[in-house]
Amino acid sequence: MSIGLKNYSLKNERENRINFDYSAGMPVDPVIVDEMIPYMTTKYGNPSSLHSFGQEARVALVDAQRRVAKLIGSTDPEREIYFTSSATESNNLALRGVALRNKKRGNHVIISAIEHVSIRNAAKYLQLRGFKITILPVGEDGIVDVNFLKDAIEPGTILASIMHANNEIGTIQPIEEISSVTQNEGILLHVDATSSTGKIPIDVARSGIDLLTIPSNDLSGPKGVGGIFIKDGTPIEPIIFGGGQQRGLRSASEDVAAIVGMGKAAEIAERRMGSDGKRLTRMRDKIMDSVSETVEGVSVYGHREHRLPNNAMIGIFGVEGEQAIMELDKNGISASTGSACASKNLDLSHVLEAIGVNEVERYGTILFSLSRWNREKEVDRLLAVLPRIIGELREISPIWKFRDRLEEFYAG
Repeated sequence: MSIGLKNYSLKNERENRINFDYSAGMPVDPVIVDEMIPYMTTKYGNPSSLHSFGQEARVALVDAQRRVAKLIGSTDPEREIYFTSSATESNNLALRGVALRNKKRGNHVIISAIEHVSIRNAAKYLQLRGFKITILPVGEDGIVDVNFLKDAIEPGTILASIMHANNEIGTIQPIEEISSVTQNEGILLHVDATSSTGKIPIDVARSGIDLLTIPSNDLSGPKGVGGIFIKDGTPIEPIIFGGGQQRGLRSASEDVAAIVGMGKAAEIAERRMGSDGKRLTRMRDKIMDSVSETVEGVSVYGHREHRLPNNAMIGIFGVEGEQAIMELDKNGISASTGSACASKNLDLSHVLEAIGVNEVERYGTILFSLSRWNREKEVDRLLAVLPRIIGELREISPIWKFRDRLEEFYAG
């Protein structure tokens, strides 16, 4: 069934503009919209209802659980896949739900220094309520040292939360090595896979993961819905109370249309992951290599190889990232300076600080986040205009003018 989408084309909508800021928001694939529409019009039942309208919706919800479970390697969809309003809510449920449920066993939670702000702020919430929070440092490539994790664990440790891949620098963590430590020590492991799900493989069973945050819009599904894998038997309590939907863990009538869309997005991502990943990696490397080779004073942040295929984060010394973004926008190209979820405040990136990037250098970052909608010719267009923009901005930059003194200051 298709309502009003027959002539809809993402290409037509954006043919005069180039988007390299897909980490901030993805278009919903028209195929996914087609599958959602009936559940907003004719198949509008409540999954909790016993009559045929409700059971029709219930079947759709269970099918979405199955699709999501297949993407991440869960073998028990109905007992392990839950739907929330967002990945942010899923992160809060993981940290707060596990910590509060297990506080009699211990009050110590470990997170990494480069976690998303939703994890950091949930940890602050717990800290104000008597929990001890340890923040693990990372190396200059953004990778957690497993030995630091071992050293941080103590008798009262109940949970470690380490993201699969970072949303700013793209670095992928050695999750199986991390889980071998948490399993050996008998503590739970939560993994925020918001930026990685559907882009690189992940298998919750093989990787020893107890809880996994799952996105929707990052899969080109709808906004306003997210998911979480919770291994059956994991001790956790709800943070939202109501009618007891989803086995009592996440109350509220389910947004079946959005959940159907998320399920379809997971199905498409599983099918396309390999081919999309190879193509995106080529474009990603082309951006990082070309800018590094043709422009003086450019750094690539994050691990060069163990990184997301769609992530190219660069630092341009002597240029303010926001100015560069505005100039790119004038040329019909969209990019960002880092995390979309933190862009409303003026704080410098805690991720770049954690990997040792100084204050001056942090002002000059640009993040290019790609998607399957991007094409090679768009990368060529970016590489044709970016060096000129950098040169023009450096002509009026006092930082660039006095770069030798600044480099000496930070070196000494």
